[in-house]
Order: sequence, then structure tokens, then C-alpha cells
Amino acid sequence: MLLYVLKLNQNAKMPEAYGKYYAYPVITQTVGIDGLAEHMASHNTPFSKGAIKGMITDMVSCVKELTLQGFAVKIDDLAIFSIGIRNKEGAASEKEFTIAKNIEGFRLRARGTGEFSAKTINLGATLKKASALLGDGTTPDTTPDTGKDTPGGDNTNQGGSGTTGEGGGDGLE
Repeated sequence: MLLYVLKLNQNAKMPEAYGKYYAYPVITQTVGIDGLAEHMASHNTPFSKGAIKGMITDMVSCVKELTLQGFAVKIDDLAIFSIGIRNKEGAASEKEFTIAKNIEGFRLRARGTGEFSAKTINLGATLKKASALLGDGTTPDTTPDTGKDTPGGDNTNQGGSGTTGEGGGDGLE
């Protein structure tokens, strides 16, 4: 079950969304490779937590290596990972284009696939307002809203999509 809170859009630059409430996911915890390996080992597998952790760690390393070489890496029923480019601004001509002037950075893209595509997530996900567990579930948005990703923006640290800049990070698009 997914928990959500409501946030008020206070970005006047988005008149169609200004003053309206939008739902944002509440991430209750983050599970790392160690926790994932432990979880997987609890599913009646013949592999130990350590063996699973080693395989996952190697997989992560290989996905990074291949995506940085320009490959898209598809993990069936999960996602297709690839690298995207964030442009600063367009150039008037090919001759005027420079990496320093026109490229802002990179992002890691992950697109759901197979049994984990957008279509199937809609069939399997259930929602519950976080106020049922945590309080009233309504949070005024006090940080500037960029308006990216959703009509209400996604300026929370509670999930949604993020991007990675030059030099790394682990945000997904």
C-alpha cells in the first residue's frame, strides 16, 4: 500500500495548478542492497543473503558500466535503464553548439517494463492517505515549486522523480 500526503501548489507561475492540492507519495523507508538481499533470502531461496548481495552488487556495477557506455539495460519486469542528457539551452546552429555552453549534465532514466510498467502499476497499487497513520496528511508547500514532473511539481524528498547531475547521484527519472 502506498501512503500519500496532500500539498498545496503555491507556484503563481502555474495558474492552472495554483491553489490546488496534489497528492505526493510518502516513502516510509529506503531498503539498500543489504536489506534487499535479506528480503530475497527470506523467500525460500537456496542462496544465502551473502550470495544474493554479491550478485546484486555485481549487477549494479555492470548496469552503471553499460549505461555509461551508451547502452540501455533492460531488466525484465522492472525497468530499462539509460543515460539522458540535460540541455542548458539550444544552439542557433550545429557550429555554435558546445558542450560547455549547451549541456547542463546527465540523468539516469528508468522506464518501467513488462510486469512493472505504468499500465500494470495502476492495476496493482493501492493508496491510503498518510493522515490515517500520521496526522492530517495535508502539508502546505513552503518551498518554491518548479512545476516539473507533475502539475503540482515534485519538490518533496518523499519520492517521485528526481534527476542526477554531473558526477553521480542515484535519482531516477
